[in-house]
Order: sequence, then C-alpha cells, then structure tokens
Amino acid sequence: MPADGPVTPPTSPLGGDLITHRDLHAITEVQEKARLKEAQDLAKKKQEEQTAIHEAFMHQHIRPDAKERFTRAVRTAAERGETEIEIVRFPSSYCSDGGRAINNFEPDWPDSLTGFAREVYDNYDR
Repeated sequence: MPADGPVTPPTSPLGGDLITHRDLHAITEVQEKARLKEAQDLAKKKQEEQTAIHEAFMHQHIRPDAKERFTRAVRTAAERGETEIEIVRFPSSYCSDGGRAINNFEPDWPDSLTGFAREVYDNYDR
C-alpha cells in the first residue's frame, strides 16, 4: 500500500542531486558565449589599434630636423662599414597595390607609396 504524504525522490549516494545533461549544456553555453564575446572584444580592440596606427602613419609628416638626422644616420652607418640603412618601415598593405610593385621591382613602384612613405620618398628624391 502506498504511504500517505509526499514522496521523496531517491537521493544520490554522493549526496544532493546529480547534475543533468541540461545543466551541463547550459553551463557550456554560458562559457562559450563568454569566450566568444572576449574574442570579439579583443579583435575589435586590435582592429581599432591598427586603424589608429594606420591613420597616424597616413598623417605623419617629416620632422624639421630630418635632413640632419638622415645625414647623421648615414654617416654612422658608413663608419660602421654598413652599406644600407632603414629609413621607414610599414606594412605592405599601406601601399596602394599591397606592395606588388615594390616586390616585383617595377620601375614605377614609388607611385604605390601612400601617406608618410610617399612623403619620405618624395623628399629623398628631391
């Protein structure tokens, strides 16, 4: 005969209720969403930083003392026996053609330069 009153479910020998697959799925989903948001936030921050660097490069100008600094750098390199120096470095994506003309040694490669790189080249060429 059934007993009168509430029926208590059997308890786990470990104590308390066991976690269900639904609980695990919910926990996993929350964690995945948190990781995805963190990755998206990081990617957005990185893109914003790259955009700021590109904008700074595009609007940078040659310093008034550039001629003296250039001459000093060339002299110092020559005194060390070096035959070349690096004046400016930038990603190939800053070129209008992604760096194709420079990489292929095309005679009109300076036309692909933009921003500060173009300004430096034009001043050097003069």
